[in-house]
Parts: sequence; structure tokens; C-alpha cells
Amino acid sequence: MGQGVRLPAVVGLVQALAAAQSASPHADPAHPCAGPGGPTDPAVRETARTAAARLCAALDGTAATVRAWDAQDETLSPLATDGDAAPAATRSAPGFAAAALAPGGHRARAADEGAPSLIAPLVHAGRVYGEAEVERAPGGPPFTADEVCGATALAAVAAAGLAQAGYVAELRRLAYADPLTGLANRRAVDDRLDAALRLHAADGTVVSFAVCDINGLKRVNDAHGHQAGDRLLERFAALLAECAALLPSALAGRLGGDEFCLLAAGPSAEEAVTAAGELCRRAGESALGDGVACGLASTGDPIGPVRTPRRLFLLADAAQYRAKVARAQGPVVAGRDGGAVDPVVRLADAPPPHGTERRRFRGR
Repeated sequence: MGQGVRLPAVVGLVQALAAAQSASPHADPAHPCAGPGGPTDPAVRETARTAAARLCAALDGTAATVRAWDAQDETLSPLATDGDAAPAATRSAPGFAAAALAPGGHRARAADEGAPSLIAPLVHAGRVYGEAEVERAPGGPPFTADEVCGATALAAVAAAGLAQAGYVAELRRLAYADPLTGLANRRAVDDRLDAALRLHAADGTVVSFAVCDINGLKRVNDAHGHQAGDRLLERFAALLAECAALLPSALAGRLGGDEFCLLAAGPSAEEAVTAAGELCRRAGESALGDGVACGLASTGDPIGPVRTPRRLFLLADAAQYRAKVARAQGPVVAGRDGGAVDPVVRLADAPPPHGTERRRFRGR
């Protein structure tokens, strides 16, 4: 791979990585634990797949593998493959990062024995991302010095691409995650609720939305300080996430302050009520403040047409308001006390007094 071939290969890789990052699916903001910015992030994986394919083609290989470096376990794990690469297992690689960061350690090297192959560390801005390996079939021509030099340049571009994909994915995660609890934030809730109601409009998918807040948070803050209040919020968030796991693909979110939510699209209204009831029960038993006030609205109940996120927000918020006033031990559910004449439905649909809303309803 002389200079006349190397430059077009590098430019082509840069363009391909940019296209891959633009077209790749985003990590689900509702599940920060899914690894946005890390090896499981879809954009990072797509970048790795593109890098493997381009390296394989540029170096006339029959197979290529990109492996991710785990600094904590000191292991290299397969991230993407191309061509005839055999399934690879995670392998221990103590000292890999130190060697890659040593002077000249970023350079590719050809294997000394076996089938022709070369390995190039993926290093960018002093950080080790993993390695790329390109192989040729047994008996194929060995990699030349020019090809090894070209592989070093291509690996540097691939590492920069992985760094960029991870950086953008991490920014996306921060934009959609609540910094204190790690739950989805209001932006993520809005996006997921919009998508859920589009499904509801298209095929009748049941959408359920619960709003809850922690009773007594102000008392905890006043008596013990805001650090104690933050710990209370974190404990409740963990409990909410556990109860959300009872519903397939449910979203647990923090709307702000002591107000949280649970959103499910697909499970029945009764399943959503059961999960909300479990949340109330466990919160009461675990001495989280003075328990929680929880209101729920579901398109599976007789609450009238739900065409906008605002209406479902208003119904759930009105239900939560009644739960708080009544000091209910379980969730108050819109539409289960008379359908259209249900007091929650009537409260949500009533014109706000004096031109203002009953309270700070959060619907858009």
C-alpha cells in the first residue's frame, strides 16, 4: 500500500465512518444502562463494523475484526467482524494499554507465524479503544512494510471514529438522562410518549402513564438537609426502576423535583395498575418519606380519546392530585369511577379557573 493507494483509503474510511455515524440508530435514551457511548451503543457498533469492512478491503484481507478494550478487566472483546472472520472470544490482555501507549506502540505489526495477519492498536488522543486485526487466507501473501504502515494510518482514523461515536453517544445520553437518579429525564419522557401515542393512533396499542411524587420530601430536606433528600430521591428512583421492570419495555423517568413517572406501551391497563400498585406498596413498606401519591391514566380504560401527550399527562396528573388529597395507599386510576363522569376525567377536562391551570400541569 504505497502513498498513492494509502491516501484514498484513508479518505474513504473517513467518509464511510461519517456516513455510518449519521445513519446508525441511536441508543435508547430510556435505558441508559444499555451502554450509550460504550461498546453496546448502536452508533459505536456501526462505526466498528464500517471500520472492519474498510480495513479488510483496503488491505486485501479475507477477514477483519475490531475488538474493544476493557480497561477494568484488561480484556479485548469482539466488537465487529467482516469477511470470513471466525467468531472470536474475549481474551485477557494484561498490559495491552501500556504497550499501545508506549512510544511507537500504536503502530501496526504483522504476525510472525501462521496465516498472514496484522494487528493495529486503536489509539486516539492518549486513550486506548481496542485493536483491529486483518487476516488473509492461509498461504496468502504476507503483509508488506507499506501495508503495515498503511494499516497504522487506517487504525488511527478508525480510533478517531470510535472516539467521536462514543463522544456523541455520551452527549446524547446526558441529554436524555436525569443526572441525579440516572432515570430518563423529561426530554426522554416526551419523546417516548410521542412515539407511544403514534403507535396508539396507528394500531390501538395501549399506552399507560403514571405520575407519582414522594410525600414528605420537603420535611426530609428541612430536617436533615438536601443531601438526605437527594438520597431519598435516589432510593425511590431505584425502586421505580425495579417496578418498571415488571412491564415489558416500560420507561421510568424523573419529571423534576420529587415527581416521577412510569410509561408503558403494549401491556394492558391492568398490568400497568398492578405495577403502580406494587410501587406504592413497596414505597410504603420501605419508609420512603411518607409514601407516594400515584395517579395513572391508560388508553385501555374509559377515559375518552387520547390524541395528544398533553391529555394523557393531564389525566395522570389529575389522578395523582386526587391520590395526594385522599392520602391514597395505592394508585388512583383515571376512568375507573364512571368513565366520562369519573371525577378524575372531569377534573382533567374542566376549564382551568380564572384562565390558569388547576396546578402546574406538565402536559404540553
